[in-house]
Amino acid sequence: MPTDTQAGRADQPFRVFLVDDHRVVRSGVAAYLAMVDDIEVVGEAADGQEALDRIAVLEPADALPDVVLMDLMMPGMDGITATRRIKARWPAVEVVAVTSFVEESKVRGALEAGAAGYLLKDADADEVAAAVRAAVAGRMHLDPAVARILADSTRAPQRTGESLTRRQREVLLLIAEGASNRQIAETLVVSERTARTHVSDILARLGLASRTQAAMWAVQEGLAQGPR
Repeated sequence: MPTDTQAGRADQPFRVFLVDDHRVVRSGVAAYLAMVDDIEVVGEAADGQEALDRIAVLEPADALPDVVLMDLMMPGMDGITATRRIKARWPAVEVVAVTSFVEESKVRGALEAGAAGYLLKDADADEVAAAVRAAVAGRMHLDPAVARILADSTRAPQRTGESLTRRQREVLLLIAEGASNRQIAETLVVSERTARTHVSDILARLGLASRTQAAMWAVQEGLAQGPR
């Protein structure tokens, strides 16, 4: 979801930080993001620890990135660990995993660590830009192959909508429509913090890792029709 800071600088480019152990990959991503008007690359790092250190330097200048594009497979601190630490220290900074691998354990690990999206490294510039914009808006952007893995993993028979309260079912329907936490709060006339708590409780009750899985589950169970 957009933070107050992001809302206040809506006319400025979204700040993106690149993390990948291959310099050529970082250079390539930076080059094609440079052609996107509403995105600015503000830093890069070769591993998770370096990313934490360099992002910390940006904090005193009120220049934290809006989104970190995070490679998962790196020497030293890997991307999942770095994602978890970034989200713990800077909750407003979104992370999108960018990797060559489509393994359920990696997908689940990244999403459970707090990633707001999952892309493959062969994604084109438009898709990367779309993932950045979605993350800033509080939405999830997934490569189709990753979405299929998550859809398959939601087919556990022990999960039932009967375990949800009436309000949680209302929130689940809004999640399935693609609503952000802010939009859920506005629709239900509650605070954003309350909306976020409802989403967390729904994921815990259903045993799911992300709001994207929750949306897919709701559609598969016939409780919702999905994003409009």
